[in-house]
Amino acid sequence: MDLVANLSLGLSTALSPSALMFCLAGVTLGTLIGVLPGIGAMAAIAMLLPLTYHVPPTEALIMLAGIYYGAQYGGSTASILLRLPGTAQAAVVTLDGYPMTQAGRAGVALFITTLASFAGSMIGVVLLAGFAPMLAAVAGSFRAPEYFALMVLGLVAAAMLGQGNPLRGLIMVVTGLVLGTVGTDLQTGTFRFVFGDQRLTDGLGLVAVAMGLFGVSEVIANAARPPNAQPDYRVNWRAMIPTREDWRRGGAGRGRE
Repeated sequence: MDLVANLSLGLSTALSPSALMFCLAGVTLGTLIGVLPGIGAMAAIAMLLPLTYHVPPTEALIMLAGIYYGAQYGGSTASILLRLPGTAQAAVVTLDGYPMTQAGRAGVALFITTLASFAGSMIGVVLLAGFAPMLAAVAGSFRAPEYFALMVLGLVAAAMLGQGNPLRGLIMVVTGLVLGTVGTDLQTGTFRFVFGDQRLTDGLGLVAVAMGLFGVSEVIANAARPPNAQPDYRVNWRAMIPTREDWRRGGAGRGRE
């Protein structure tokens, strides 16, 4: 009953006109900042934090949450249209989104990404609110074997995202692990694979690696194409309407454009 009462209180606060206005402003600003590659949600919040100094505390928190959500989603726009993931999370969107852009279906990719982002966020909030005590109890019982098994599961799942032979995905995961060992060991403070370069003591930046793998290669490829072979990035409202086949494939998660 306490959970239901707290959720009712939270919904009544979040659905007030002032809260919705500040949430809309935060999401809009966060999306505009998130589109810029390499910034990310935390940097967007730090940049826009002064806007909340003269806002009531509740509305300020709602606005900051909107900025975070908008910045997280905004990174997918550059990934879909330009294959330039600004964050590590946005790199996954390039697997399906950019091929759809090359096929002239960028609008559908943007619309489905927006819908999936909203639906996933709402489902995640509901599950977290309803099962947070249970999840906390399960997480508190984790020890080294459980953490190791969870990491192996995540790495294997990441390897299965690629197209074609899963062995190539596993090779890329191992390569990522090797690159991740560069820097300072968190437990002992020992420098690993820095080769005397102090700039590597903080490790390889994940955003820089993602931009190098996806963005730089795409810029070079675009420079080599003739002007009439460049993809058309113009998107209108009509082009964002998915077909029945898009709904079926998007809901089932099968196949790639």
